[in-house]
This record gives sequence, structure tokens and C-alpha cells, in this order.
Amino acid sequence: MASRSFADRLSGPRPYLPDVLRLLASGGFGPHHPDGDRVPLLRTGLTPIESGQTALTWIGHATYLVRSSETCVLIDPVWSRRIPGVQPRLTPPGLAFSELPPVDAVLISHNHYDHLDAPTVRRLRRDTPVFVPRGLGAWFGRRGFTSVTELDWWESAEVAGIDVEFVPAHHWSRRTLWDTCRTLWGGWVITGENGWRLFHAGDSGYGEYFAEIGRRHPGIDVAMLPIGCYSPRWFMRSVHMTPEEAVRAALDVGAARMASMHWGTFALSREPPVEPLVRLRKAWYETGCDPLGLWDLVVGETRVLEGDHGR
Repeated sequence: MASRSFADRLSGPRPYLPDVLRLLASGGFGPHHPDGDRVPLLRTGLTPIESGQTALTWIGHATYLVRSSETCVLIDPVWSRRIPGVQPRLTPPGLAFSELPPVDAVLISHNHYDHLDAPTVRRLRRDTPVFVPRGLGAWFGRRGFTSVTELDWWESAEVAGIDVEFVPAHHWSRRTLWDTCRTLWGGWVITGENGWRLFHAGDSGYGEYFAEIGRRHPGIDVAMLPIGCYSPRWFMRSVHMTPEEAVRAALDVGAARMASMHWGTFALSREPPVEPLVRLRKAWYETGCDPLGLWDLVVGETRVLEGDHGR
């Protein structure tokens, strides 16, 4: 699998060198009006949960911690202060790494540095079960991990009483100059024993995959969707959603709630850091959706699903 290309899975143009040079010539990636000190932060530790509850904690960027009485799952963990190519993070992780409870499984959406962070991975126990896209298992094997499962789109596995399924995304992969699309990319649908169901989209542009995910997985309780890294649109359109498109994606998958992510942590694009949250709230309310269905979490915040999932 290491030599395979997944370029046939691309659903739109990925960024090419001339595009990157054009972007750099016009001002680069970072926001023109950085306002990272306005990103809300709630760093008060983990909220205790009771039997029958499922808790989602937004650590920052695309990093989520999912806890229930059954298991503890960590998604796209990034605790580093900085990642290659961009300025240091605007906000600290919403939870200290030392405060993490024992982790039953780690899920990785793709190999971009803001989702797969080597310094953070080195801090994990090597016997932690890790679930990754096709082609990415060897990366973890070289670092001593002993329980690594590669999945293709629509493939699933069980761990610690839950089911995890790897699902498509409108994105791409690259970690070096020589491995473009050599590993797959996607999102995760997580289903617990008592019926709760969550969707973490990883990185994605807007497209038809969301409706297909909803058809295959009815009854999603919370969709964790990226809302930042969308400017300029000519460069980002095929691989990153606007907040308005993220709301459409939440409706497409049929989620009862939408939880935001991928904003306010790293300056990866030109929109001001807080703008995604402002646009998200406006777009959500304009749809007429239940205001309580928008989980517009601040960094470090935890929200809890009750046993009946609020349905």
C-alpha cells in the first residue's frame, strides 16, 4: 500500500505549486488582521460525566476528546505549540496533556501536520489502538505503535465497545514533497453500544459525501465540522468549507447537533481568527434550526449528551 496513489479519490483540484506561489505573492497564508486574543478559551479541566452520558471536549483545532462510560476516544490530537510552516498557535490546548484520561483509541483523519502531529504522537502509549487511513499505518509502525488499523472509506472496526467507520471527505493528503496523495483522507463515524452516534469530518470541502454519510448512518447525534481555513476561496474552495457550507453539511448528514472546530487555533488562512464563529452563528440562525442544536464550543469546553441523546 505504501506505493499506491489515492489521487483517483480527489473530488476537486488540490493546491498545486503555481497556486501556492500565487498565494505567497499576494500576501501568504496568514490572516491580514490577526486577533487571536479574541478567541474564547475555557481551560477548567474535564467535566465529570455519569453513566449513560457521552461528553465531547474541544481541545482546539480539529482535536476532540470523546468520553462515555464505555470508552475514551481521542481524535486528531495536536498539543504542539507550533506546526511546520505557520506561526505558533493562537490559543493553548483547551486541556493539558497531563489531564488526559486513559485513552482507549486514537483516530486520525489524514496526514496533514495540523491533524497528525509527531511530537504529540510521541507522548502517547505505544500500545494505544490507533485507527488511520489506508497507507498511513507504516508511519505509526516506525514509531513503535503495536496496534494500528488501516481503514479504507466505508470500512469499520470495533474497539472498546464502540464501532468506528472511516468515511469519505473532500480533501487530499501530503506530508512531504514526495508523498502527495500516497495516503488516504477522510472522517469518522463513531457509534456507541447504547446507540449514540457521532461524526468527525476531519478536513473537507463541501460536496456530496455528506448526504451519503447521512444515508448510511441515520441518527447522528453530533457532527463535528470544520468552519475555518476558507480564505481566499479561489485557493481553498475544494478542500475547506466556509461556515455557511458547514451548516449545509450538518443538515446533509442529518445531525441533531453541529459542533464547530478547525478555527481559532492555527493561522492557516486569511480570514480573521474569530470570523468563522461569527459567520457560523449567523448562518445557523438563518436556517431556522433549533438554537440549542448549535454547539459553538469555545476552546476547552465540554458538552454532554444525555442517555436519550436529547431526541
